[in-house]
Amino acid sequence: MTSLTIIPGRPLRGTTTVPGDKSLTHRAIILTALAEGTSTIEGYCQGEDCLNTMRAFQGLGIPITQTPTELHVCGKGFWGLSEPSAPIDCGNSGTGIRLLTGLLAGQDFFSILTGDESIRRRPMGRVVKPLREMGAVIGGRKGGELAPLAITGAGLHGIEYASPVASAQIKSALLLAGLFAQGQTRYKEPSLSRDHTERMFQFFGIPLTKEGDTLVLQGRPSIGWRGVQVTIPGDFSAAAFFIVGGTIVQGSDITIYNVGMNPTRTGLIEVMRKMGADIQVLGLREAAGEPVGDLRVKSSALKGVTIGHDIIPKTIDEFPVLCVAAAVAEGDTVISGAEELRVKESDRIATMGRELRAMGALIEERPDGMVIRGLGQGGENGRLKAAGKPQSHGDHRVAMSLAIGGLTAEQSMTIADTGCVNTSFPNFEEALVSLLAHPA
Repeated sequence: MTSLTIIPGRPLRGTTTVPGDKSLTHRAIILTALAEGTSTIEGYCQGEDCLNTMRAFQGLGIPITQTPTELHVCGKGFWGLSEPSAPIDCGNSGTGIRLLTGLLAGQDFFSILTGDESIRRRPMGRVVKPLREMGAVIGGRKGGELAPLAITGAGLHGIEYASPVASAQIKSALLLAGLFAQGQTRYKEPSLSRDHTERMFQFFGIPLTKEGDTLVLQGRPSIGWRGVQVTIPGDFSAAAFFIVGGTIVQGSDITIYNVGMNPTRTGLIEVMRKMGADIQVLGLREAAGEPVGDLRVKSSALKGVTIGHDIIPKTIDEFPVLCVAAAVAEGDTVISGAEELRVKESDRIATMGRELRAMGALIEERPDGMVIRGLGQGGENGRLKAAGKPQSHGDHRVAMSLAIGGLTAEQSMTIADTGCVNTSFPNFEEALVSLLAHPA
């Protein structure tokens, strides 16, 4: 078991970068594997989640070579995957296992998908059910509700599906299955979830269209796509920890370079600015169909706000660190419509409530969110205290959020079981220490 010790007392200063976007790396590996010829994925996320997806495709017969900055994927074309000789281990990645379920459902071979203890607890029925409507043959624990999932490749047909929740993972799984289905797949969701798959389909030239609020995909496209160079921007969800840290630690002034600024991901900036944060977006540009920018963040006093269901899909991964910001703000922050957080790597409503209360925060947990009574007053941010035995609960975002909260304490704090941070941000500690090392 690894741990992370946070020593407060200094502002965050200087410049940094964050790992390549995790969501984009998963999708880039998938689509380059289905391309004809060699592709290069530059700036990929080196977290364990994405490395497990890389290993999955190596097990599916796709040659992939890895350097510290690039992946070289030798795509074998639309029908080029081959039956794996062993179960595919997706590790801790919900994105990896759900997107692979959609992709493999339309192949002509048998495969098994599994993951770590956390993944084997997370709901898979939300993907399995619509895939079965398309003709997929999928078995699993509790009737396919839980992994491991056994997928017997079958001929699929397109369906019209209205998802009950806004979920990029469900959407992406069905679009990947729809590529291999006969006829049209039509997909509608109650509000727009992350649109990385749609953007990357467009980047590769895959014919995906939109009719009103419905995505329309014609299955089995007659023309495949060639290998390309894909440049992955920095992960906004990783930058979120430094955005909040740079805001709540007095005297901070940092710049985070090359961050993905997809508008379906940047709800944290909207909320933080509403709370009073000083965040500038500089040098907006585009890479692989995604907007990219540099972020300058200066410390500022925050006030509590109301966060409703309309913004939750755009802040879903940033919820734990947003709770930290709310805990030191002045006034109440009310969060609702966030019940989806109970089925992430951990129950993030329960775990953040428990851990932040141990750090002196005033939190009332609710079924779909919480009320956080901020510790700030008199136009200044409050300070959390060092908890005795803070725990990550095996959740990388909880671990990093507690680390940022610990920067406001008066004493050092050691967070237990932080090996999980490697799933998305392997050099988090080094990057944080570097920002704290600059003279104030």
